[in-house]
Amino acid sequence: MTTDPTPLPFLCRKTPASGSQGVVVTNHPLGSAAGHEMMALGGNAVDAAVAALLTLTVVEPMMVGIVGGGVSHLRLPDGTHKVYDCLSQAGASATPEMFTPVSDALPDYMETAGRRNLVGASSVAVPGNLRGWCQMHAAHGALPFADVIAPAIRLAAGGFPVTSYLSSNIERHAEDMSKDPEISRHFLPDSSPAKPGHRLVQADYAESLKLVAKEGAEALHGGALGRALVEALASGGEDAGHVSMADLEGYTARERDAIFGSYRGHDIVGPPPPASSGVHVAQMLNMLEAYDLKAMGFDNPERLHLLAEVIRVGFEDRRAASGDPDFVDIPVEKLISKDYAEACRARMRPAGGAGHVPPGYESNNTTHITVADRDGMIVSATHTINGLFGARFMVPGTGMIPNNYMYNFDPHPGKALSIAPGKRVPTSMAPMIVLKDGKPSFALGLPGAVRIFPSAMQAIVNLIDFGMTPQQAVEAPRIWTEGAHVELEPGYAHHEEALAAMGHEMKIVPHIGGGMNAIAFGGNGEMTGAACWRADGTVSALGGGLADAGIAFHI
Repeated sequence: MTTDPTPLPFLCRKTPASGSQGVVVTNHPLGSAAGHEMMALGGNAVDAAVAALLTLTVVEPMMVGIVGGGVSHLRLPDGTHKVYDCLSQAGASATPEMFTPVSDALPDYMETAGRRNLVGASSVAVPGNLRGWCQMHAAHGALPFADVIAPAIRLAAGGFPVTSYLSSNIERHAEDMSKDPEISRHFLPDSSPAKPGHRLVQADYAESLKLVAKEGAEALHGGALGRALVEALASGGEDAGHVSMADLEGYTARERDAIFGSYRGHDIVGPPPPASSGVHVAQMLNMLEAYDLKAMGFDNPERLHLLAEVIRVGFEDRRAASGDPDFVDIPVEKLISKDYAEACRARMRPAGGAGHVPPGYESNNTTHITVADRDGMIVSATHTINGLFGARFMVPGTGMIPNNYMYNFDPHPGKALSIAPGKRVPTSMAPMIVLKDGKPSFALGLPGAVRIFPSAMQAIVNLIDFGMTPQQAVEAPRIWTEGAHVELEPGYAHHEEALAAMGHEMKIVPHIGGGMNAIAFGGNGEMTGAACWRADGTVSALGGGLADAGIAFHI
């Protein structure tokens, strides 16, 4: 890792934390505290990660839940990488014609009559989060599952103060939520969005989590919680859902092999399809490897143009070949090869220009955690209920908020992403781990839909090419394009005119993607965690440790 002496055009808003016994970084302080508690109990990174994720279903309920989906990337102390694909999928009775599209063109291409793919029972897909978390914990956790789920139960039963981040998200969807009495009584007290500081108690959800503590994933995938979900979905009349008990019982969290790429002597490890990041982060870095980015300098419009072109080409190939590998043939080895990167560079343009981007959708509303323990176990995990507050209703008597993953499918029949039974849609989730000489250097990830994997790529460049600290790398301004307009965060706004002069159609946005968090690994066992300003991200690091053997206090 090199160090760039050039001053950076931004100041960090948060501070990192370091420890040698374990680090947990999540997008809520109580999520990080739950993971820390597991470390203090003697648990490992998987215990901490699952505890943190379960707790986030309580304290970050707009982003993640047990009736959702996602991807967890695990590195074991022996160097083995495992990817748990917990993504939601269409039910067995789902069909390509189940929704009525309202338009064949943007901006309403993904919209359907009655918003049936976005809100309510018909928008719910078969969930995978709980199955995957329990499966990962059973295989690799060290603590009893009852200990791991305890912080979530405690916070659901006892309550916690609503943050401004949560409150603002409630406000955004209060109109939809107000139509469901169950979700309203939790998040719209006195018929208005819960304000910052309001103590949010979720007693029904605490009871559901207690059932999960006893029965594990079977509570949802075949038990009482599953029956409650299916009954709630069936009660929708014409808008009834397409998830059955057989769908829940038959759901499998797939264990997949990670994708390995390389960049300037580092191994770049990410999840495989249906996730895009392992393939396309490797592809984009391969393209950048031919350029001396450090010599160009971080705060340089020419470098930003280069990034925009690399991201554009990456998206072109993602649209051409991405999806559920059970339904689509994806040429992974070709896409991540150095030879193919050379061909991709020939597609890069000396000047920008907005092109046509086919319509599509992916939820911006996810959460990410990064966890590592002292023994070398690492978990980088991104999970969601798709849209903010998912399908925007609550299963009566359970406190569970279902996903609205059906909105990610193309509602038009005969398309690559059209609905099919058992199909999982592509995701931009990027739980990444970077190695140097076979040893972990960094682990990171973030929420933010199609802005996720290009943002993760930029953070990796920040760390490797510019020698940034993890705090600087996650807080640095970002650039993004899908091939049409180019987005810049305010930290890059001073380059808007220069990039426009290069032919780009520019747009300044408040933020690109969501709250990134990361852990960097030192050679002496020290780990440093960082979380950025784009969410309630918080680092919890465990230092010190127990007394030496044989030591007892006495006078």
